[in-house]
Amino acid sequence: MTWEYALIGLVVGIIIGAIAMRFGNRKLRQQQELQSELEKNKAELEEYRQELVGHFARSAELLDNMARDYRQLYQHMAKSSSNLLPDMPLQENPFKYRLTEAEADNDQAPVEMPPRDYSDGASGLLRGGAGKRD
Repeated sequence: MTWEYALIGLVVGIIIGAIAMRFGNRKLRQQQELQSELEKNKAELEEYRQELVGHFARSAELLDNMARDYRQLYQHMAKSSSNLLPDMPLQENPFKYRLTEAEADNDQAPVEMPPRDYSDGASGLLRGGAGKRD
């Protein structure tokens, strides 16, 4: 009977000691708190990434729609300007570069003249002999 009491006391002591270590250990509690905070932050980060992916997908779709609508508007304006103003010189027509279907699919307007920030003639050091000094 003595052995039985000793064995029961040992088991009860181990259980009480495990419970005391489990709830009494400050480092273990801090570790559990940090682990739960880490899991929470990971979930928030994943949710934010999903929102970001959705945002950029929607933005790309809207930009694509806007580009398609712009091309359609430009083609409409070019066609109607040539139909409604047939006597207008080609240089004065702001829609003289009419987009073809291939160019509309390519998303690039035709480039036939330099940008307007370039001057038509030479200037400065590259100008002709009128400004030279000997």
